Amino acid sequence: MLKKIPKLLSPELVKIMMEMGHGDELVLADANFPGHALHSRVIRCDGLGIPELLAAVLELLPLDHYADHQAALMSVVPGDPTVPVIWDTYKEIISGFDEDAQISHEERFAFYTRSQSAYAIVITGEEALYGNVILKKGVIKSS
Repeated sequence: MLKKIPKLLSPELVKIMMEMGHGDELVLADANFPGHALHSRVIRCDGLGIPELLAAVLELLPLDHYADHQAALMSVVPGDPTVPVIWDTYKEIISGFDEDAQISHEERFAFYTRSQSAYAIVITGEEALYGNVILKKGVIKSS
């Protein structure tokens, strides 16, 4: 154990975040996400929901303000009546760590394609439909 690292973050996930560089992306995926089909670097966090994990990750991960958007959500498929209320939770968590963060929405298959080029995919136990989020890592600026 180490001080100040949220207990929800496994050693493997902390290692992945440490390896990531500026502009690399991390996918926090819901339980339905085809992560293993899309990527070779997959971390399992089956017992966790994304809101708790998102808050823990953002304790350590700076967001990229050189990009137009610091996070991305998977858009609802046209014709699907689902209203992803979890997005409001994500937006609140993200703004709590970075009030200037901008969030985009990606069409489902564009989201999958973007996930393939992410640094890693974290599959969670999140059951909310369209509960996936991509975070773009930024830099830590010295004072």
